[in-house]
Parts: sequence; structure tokens; C-alpha cells
Amino acid sequence: MPEVPVSSLDPRHQKLIENARVAIDRGNLDYTLEVTAQVLKIAPGCLPVRKLQRVAQLKQAKAKSGFMAKLGGFSTAPFMFGGKKEPAKQLESAEAFLEKDPNNVAALRMLAEAATGLGLLETAAFALDAVREIEPNNRGNLLALGEAWLAAGKPTEALKIADEILKTKPMDADAQNLMRKSSIAQTVTKGNWEGQGSFRDKLKDEAQAVSLEQAAKVVASGDMTQRLLDEALALVVKEPANLNHYRSITQSYQKLGNLEEALNWVRKARQVPGGGADASLEKQETELATTVIEKHLKAAEAAVAAAPNDPAAKAKMDAARAELADFKLTESKRYVERYPNDYEARYKLGSLLLELGQTDGAIGQFQQAQKGPQVRVASLVGLGRCFKAKKLFDLAIMQLTTAKKDLTQMDDTKKDVIYELGACFDLMGKPDAAIAEFKEIYSEDIGFRDVADKINAFYSK
Repeated sequence: MPEVPVSSLDPRHQKLIENARVAIDRGNLDYTLEVTAQVLKIAPGCLPVRKLQRVAQLKQAKAKSGFMAKLGGFSTAPFMFGGKKEPAKQLESAEAFLEKDPNNVAALRMLAEAATGLGLLETAAFALDAVREIEPNNRGNLLALGEAWLAAGKPTEALKIADEILKTKPMDADAQNLMRKSSIAQTVTKGNWEGQGSFRDKLKDEAQAVSLEQAAKVVASGDMTQRLLDEALALVVKEPANLNHYRSITQSYQKLGNLEEALNWVRKARQVPGGGADASLEKQETELATTVIEKHLKAAEAAVAAAPNDPAAKAKMDAARAELADFKLTESKRYVERYPNDYEARYKLGSLLLELGQTDGAIGQFQQAQKGPQVRVASLVGLGRCFKAKKLFDLAIMQLTTAKKDLTQMDDTKKDVIYELGACFDLMGKPDAAIAEFKEIYSEDIGFRDVADKINAFYSK
């Protein structure tokens, strides 16, 4: 079972993890724990997700009080069952214990053992490193952690562990042996001596070595970018099925500012076997296409600004605006059809539909989007605006009132909600209820929109 990055997950799961990261910053630990547990069932080898889960577990444990929470790190519950399990079942058991007590040392060791059995070597090191945080002076665990890092191909980390032990016990034979093995492994890794010849000997020539070194730099000069582009164009002819060449070409064109060609090559990449199902390429194509259309619109707007009385220039600008709106709507609909449980995408689609005056369609999307915790309030506001547009003011007030209650801080978002609420009361012919809402904003921010004018007008009557 391989360890995988978040980028290799299904786009829906990537979005969930992104939302979970936001949720943990906002203190919504239950959501983060629910999402990470869900994703880890499908991809137990996704270490970034497991790390995120542990952060949430530790925060939750810290928030809890009570005797068991304080002594949980020394629980021996996992050993009550006796005997070793299959690695997959062992992993499930360890996760269950850690869900109740993330400081359970025995459960962390069980996680490390299960991960090793499943070939998840970095996950095993992660579990043993968590034990080190709880028991920093546990020599046996430190040695096991060093060996785990070594097995995971991280000799530098293993060296740090060996050095840590030797600082307190300079003559520790096991730590010296770990230091020796780690030093050799580090040298092999840096020099790449496992094959024949050195790193540069394996390259075809010095020019290629320079190209690879320059490609690794964050910023390349225009000349170097053009050189890398030319080389990638030559390579794609030799290896037309290698998606990496297409990515290099796309990136180079982007750096050179030629977005049209960058988009062209992303589309070519999506025609290559494996490219059509690549979520990152799909996303890049949409983003580049949007950027290209926006670029054309800006040029058209600049032309109108330069010649405001030119009907041809205005027609071109209107066409560019219509093209951008149509493209965004089409892509948004397509994405929602493909990933119906992506509630943030549903919210964005609802917003586009509302902007285009397709109110009923927007209502349907906002109603579905409410299921997503991250866009729940925004979706309620969207519904309120939809009902307001349809002059269903009582329904609009219901949605906006719920959104207002969910917002605890009087920031611009809450002020917007209260303002919409006041406007609905005003349109219903309830000036007293309307002014009560506007007063809430006025008492906090006299400069928000035109609330000062509304308050002054009310009291001048």
C-alpha cells in the first residue's frame, strides 16, 4: 500500500480536506475529525491527512477536562486484546483508540506497527515521533524512530535522532550504529552512488546538467525559460505520452506570458492517455481558459475607455463579457454535475445564476449548498437575496434571520446580512422593524453604506 499526497486524492476529497483545514482554524474540530476519518478510510496512506487529524485530536483532547483525559497518554488498553492482528485490522484498532485518546502511547505504537506492515513507512515514523513528544527520553522509542526514518528513506532525520541519543549517552552502541548507517545512507542519497557513476556522469552532457539545475530554481530568467521551453518541446516529440513534458511546456508558456499557448498545451495534455482523468490538468485548463477570456475582456474594456463613442468597441466588450459569463456558468454546471457533493461549488453556481437573473435555479443550488458547513451562512444569504428578488419578503427574512443568528461577530459579513434584512422589512412596509436593523449597524459602524442617511431620515420625520 503506497503513501499518497493529498493532490492524488479524488478532487472531492481534496476539497473536503481543504475545508477541514479551514475548519480547524475556526475551532470546528468535529468537522475536521469527521472529514479526516472519512478520507483515511479510503486512503489510509495519505500522511498529510493523518497529520491534520492528529492536530485536531490533540486540540480536542486539550479542551477536555477530567482525570482520564489527563492520564490517557499512559493507557494500555490496546494490549487488552492480546496477540497480533492483520495490519489493516490493527490500523483500524489503533485509529479507534487514538480517536478516544490521541496521547495513548500504546495505540501510537500499534499504529506504527500496522503502518510498517502495510508498507507505510513514513506513517510509521510519524507515529513513533508522536510517542517521542509524549515520552522524549524513551531510548527504545528513539532508536525505533531512527530506524523508521532510515527505512522511510530519510537518513537526515535518522541522524538527528542518533545525535539526540548520543548527546546524553555518548557511548551508546546502538545509537552509534544508527549514526553510522544513517551517515552512509545520507552519503548515498546525496551522491546517488547506488547506480553507475556520479549524478553528472549519468546526464547526457553538461548542457543538460545546467538545464536541470536551472529548472529547479524558483525564478528563471526569460532566456532560461525559453531554453527550457525549447527543450521540453523537443522532448515531447520523442516521448508524446509523457505528461511531464506537457506540464513543463505549459509552465514555460505561462512564465513567458503566452497564456493562449499555455492553454493550448494543457488541452493537448488532456488528450494524452491518462491526461483526461487528471484532476489537476482539468482544473488548470479551466483556470487558464478563464484567465484568457478575462484578458480579452480587459483589452476590450480598455478599448472602450479609449474610444467611448465607438460602437464596434462597445459591441466587442459586450461580447467578451457575455463569453466570460457563459463560460463560467457552463464550467460551473459541469463541475457540479460531476461532483454533486461539493457544496462550495454549488454555492458558486448559485451565485452565478443569481447574478444572471436565473433566480429559481439559484434557489435550488443554495438550498443544496446549505449542507456544507463552510458555505452554510453564505448560502442562507444567497437564498434571502433570491427570495427578495422574487418579492417573497417573508421567506427572505426567514433565511436572513437564521444567517444573522449564526454570525457571532459584527464584521462586514454580518453587517451585509443585517442590511439586507432591514431592506426586506422596508420593502414589506415595516419601517420600524427596518430601522431597528439599521440601528444595529449604525451603532457599530456609522460609515457602512448609507445607514447614516437612513437613520437621519427616520428621525427627521
